[in-house]
Parts: sequence; C-alpha cells; structure tokens
Amino acid sequence: MALTEQYFDNGDIHPIDVVENLANFHEWEFDRIADDQIAMQVEGLWRTYSITLAWSAYDQTLRLICSFEMEPPEHRVPHLYEALSRANDQCWAGNFTWWGEQQLMVYRYGLVLTGDQIASPEQIDTIIGSAVVNSERFYPAFQLVTWAERTPKEAMDIAMSEAYGTA
Repeated sequence: MALTEQYFDNGDIHPIDVVENLANFHEWEFDRIADDQIAMQVEGLWRTYSITLAWSAYDQTLRLICSFEMEPPEHRVPHLYEALSRANDQCWAGNFTWWGEQQLMVYRYGLVLTGDQIASPEQIDTIIGSAVVNSERFYPAFQLVTWAERTPKEAMDIAMSEAYGTA
C-alpha cells in the first residue's frame, strides 16, 4: 500500500499532519511542537539525527532541518567550511551549513508548494530520507577533516555516492 492511499481527500490535510503520520508509520520519536512544526529523532548508522519540519503558510514552503552536534577544534573550522562546499557540490537537493554558535551541522531543504499544492507522503518521506542519507554519507568525511586533520579533498574521497549491499 502506498503511503498516499491512507488519505481520501488531500485538500484539507496539513503538511505537518502528513509528517506526523509518517513518524508514526516509521515509529520515530517525535514531538508536535506547534500546529506548523514537528521535531523527531531518526536513528542512522553513525548518529541519531534531529529532524525538524516546519510549514510556512506565508511562502507555502515546508522546511526541513536535519542536524547533528559537532565540536570541531577552532583551527579546523576553515577546513570544515571547505569540506561543506565540496559536500554541497555533490548534493542535488538540499545543502549543508555549519551553525558554529550552536555547534551543529545542519542539512536544510525547502519544499515549495505554491499554488495550494499538496505534499504527498511519498515526497515528504523522500526528503526526510534524503536528509538522513546525505548526513550519513558525509558525516565520516566531516569527522576526518575536523579530527583526523585530513584535507577536505581526501575526506570527500571516502563519501561514496551510494552504497549497495553489505560487506
């Protein structure tokens, strides 16, 4: 059964309601912060990622923020910025940014739904999945740059485009 099949009339469904149903479906821990915002925890291989989705009726955009803590040594932050630039060159949708004050690595994505479009559960599931996949893909590279003092180019060489199968 497709995730969409549980809805009959999408016209009255709020995007955050769809996210809440997906969180229940995947059995993710979540907190409905407000009518227009939800936060959840999604377990990856490297970390547990904090994911927040917020709906802005003003510009009709569903915003996703996927974050994880990092505490790079101050002298490695310029190298981290270069690694971020290299990672963003490999991301087709969404991008990474470093929030230094909060010590958070953040992956951001905005799904624009102007003209009263409706986000399908499959679309939302895909953007959440993409955030986790990209975070998992680049996390080791960011760690190599900050803690193993590898160059950003060396670190990005380990960020495979996609892994298939198991070893």
